Amino acid sequence: QVRLVESGGGLVQAGGSLRLSCAASGRTFSSYGMGWFRQAPGKEREFVAAISWVGTYTYYADSGKGRFTISRDNGKNTVYLQMNSLKPEDTAVYYCAAKWRTTAQAMGGMSYSGMDYWGKGTLVTVSS
Repeated sequence: QVRLVESGGGLVQAGGSLRLSCAASGRTFSSYGMGWFRQAPGKEREFVAAISWVGTYTYYADSGKGRFTISRDNGKNTVYLQMNSLKPEDTAVYYCAAKWRTTAQAMGGMSYSGMDYWGKGTLVTVSS
């Protein structure tokens, strides 16, 4: 069992930055591919970024390429999402997800229903 807790969301003006964190419980964090998804009001949950369970391979949705950076610290059981140049359309609840021994690219190609564990989300609001 893995428990995921997101933090770092908030209100920011367009062009600003936020860093989201996802703290994981358990001793097997390094064995999970980790990802960020988001869900805007009235829309389906969508993939944002992922990082492989081994190495530092990352994969991004087109919406975040060049603006978002995902990273992980296995010593702290934490995955991060650095978001720069934020836009109003980035407004959403951001969720952390874990998938056992999965690469970043594979996570990017999966439906959100294929993840093993989810956090409860953190709200990001970008004002224009």
